[in-house]
Amino acid sequence: MDGLDWHQALAALEWQVELGVTEAIGNRPVNRYDQPDAAGVPRPAAAMALPDPAPVATPDPVDEAHRAAAAAGTLDALREAVAAYPHCELKRGARTTVFCDGNPRARLMLIGEAPGRDEDAAGRPFVGRAGQLLDRMFAAIGISRSSPDAESAIYITNVMPWRPPQNREPSADEVAMMRPFLERHVELVAPDVIVLMGNTACLAVLGRGGITRLRGHWAEAWGRPVLPMCHPAYLLRQPEQKREAWADLLALKARLSR
Repeated sequence: MDGLDWHQALAALEWQVELGVTEAIGNRPVNRYDQPDAAGVPRPAAAMALPDPAPVATPDPVDEAHRAAAAAGTLDALREAVAAYPHCELKRGARTTVFCDGNPRARLMLIGEAPGRDEDAAGRPFVGRAGQLLDRMFAAIGISRSSPDAESAIYITNVMPWRPPQNREPSADEVAMMRPFLERHVELVAPDVIVLMGNTACLAVLGRGGITRLRGHWAEAWGRPVLPMCHPAYLLRQPEQKREAWADLLALKARLSR
């Protein structure tokens, strides 16, 4: 506004106030630390420098899972460590922590995907329609979760101990943070053979998916033979696949008979 007299400048200011202007800003930014204080004394340069905020350490969920799992020396201690683990958001929406079922001395360990509604309510894996089919499948080769005999028993757990909302598939991050607990679970049970039920179990243990390609083909994980199989829930939707599931069961029975 160069060239304006006092009256013109005042009129321009009043007009801007009517428009809603609340602050006067110059053409160039002003560093107030360069200006003297009210007594006319220049501010010291130190006044301009603010200390950097201290970094906030954020725990790595997977590292914490490794530490908690490694510290568990028994299945009961591992159950408590899983229940106390705070970093998986699925825990907030679940009713119970679904840890295991069956005989922990069994030669055969089955790893499923995640609890459903029935499992979340009961606190045990594979108790709904899919679980009933699972029991019939293994009963056909002489194996039961209620058997006290290690030779004919099965021990069951899941990759995820908490039910995902609307039974969605667990995310990669959720699987990664629970994998250390699963590995420790296998170490403590020390089964001779592992069955992976479904795609999520294959991703967690073998690091690859595609259950329809993987099923029936023996692999190895954590120093133990592993057999991927189609999940019973899939067989309920695709009953024509039960023939392949029967072939997998026969292969499993032959392996356990060695």
